Amino acid sequence: MTTAAAGDMSGPMSPDPEIAATLPQADQPYKVMAIYKFAALPDAGAIRPALAQFCCSQGIRGTLILAPEGLNGTVAGTPSAIDALAEWLFEGPDFAGRLEGAEVKYSHAAEMPFLRMKVRLKPEIVTLRAPEANPAERVGTYVDPRDWNRLIERNDVVLVDTRNRYEVGIGTFQRAVDPGTDSFVEFKDYVAEKLDPAQHKKVAMFCTGGIRCEKASSYLLSQGFEEVYHLKGGILAYLEQVPENESRFAGECFVFDERVSVGHGLKLGDATLCRACRNPLTAADRADARYVEGVSCPHCHGDAARHAAAAERQRQIDLARQRGRAHLGDAAITDAAEARARKRDRADASRRANGS
Repeated sequence: MTTAAAGDMSGPMSPDPEIAATLPQADQPYKVMAIYKFAALPDAGAIRPALAQFCCSQGIRGTLILAPEGLNGTVAGTPSAIDALAEWLFEGPDFAGRLEGAEVKYSHAAEMPFLRMKVRLKPEIVTLRAPEANPAERVGTYVDPRDWNRLIERNDVVLVDTRNRYEVGIGTFQRAVDPGTDSFVEFKDYVAEKLDPAQHKKVAMFCTGGIRCEKASSYLLSQGFEEVYHLKGGILAYLEQVPENESRFAGECFVFDERVSVGHGLKLGDATLCRACRNPLTAADRADARYVEGVSCPHCHGDAARHAAAAERQRQIDLARQRGRAHLGDAAITDAAEARARKRDRADASRRANGS
């Protein structure tokens, strides 16, 4: 889901500036809502202000993406706030029932996993840049998490992980193929190079929350593949519904917020995030000699320019801690440090452009 989640959006529409507001953090447990729905929303731009205003009024944080093809995002707030948002989305006049049947998953967090509320207008809710893929009109066969094991254990089924390589690196299903992509847009190249509808008669796909594999299934159907399956609700639904002793999922599932990863039962995982390259790190990664907290990890070791910026950012975090500002949370401190670093970079670029 987005996760993230998850950048790399472009197309005929020019996204407006983000509607964002920094909200105070309440000292209580939080409810996390991950939602997506492919639906015709030609009025997405008109809905955006009202949606942002409602979320901010409820103290909700996170990111929601609106596009003509639907809604996608993950947000968190108090249980009552998230319940109120669900009612607004599904029963309110703005969407007028168009989100009926949306894929929704709830979990809980001890701390607020997001820094602010954002409602973004984008060309697609998950970027593939393939107009022929239209999940609102045609998708593959949904497979319930409880039936997933039986499907993927068949020898005539090709199992494909539609996530990016850094996600696959901390956990995936047994026997799954990793396309080795760095963005979902590259999935089309993988299909063209590695999959053949004449040879691969049955293809099963999965992703974090179901959205990418749903769109991928629509794309494969448009390319002539006949039997295409995808895990309903994605890995998160599987980890929530399938007992750990029956699970075929090995490792943890990367999520696009400060939790970094979750395991069976959607419990908080062990993975952390490299603040230099943003790759998720396992315990083995952190035990590696190339790992330096906040500065480098096995994935980005050797990138001197990146490490210099990361070292400065970590220095700012350490200074903030020493000054007694740790109550802001490492995520907030990191965000502020990164903002200062970007400001310095822009100033340096401006001076270079002006010859000073």
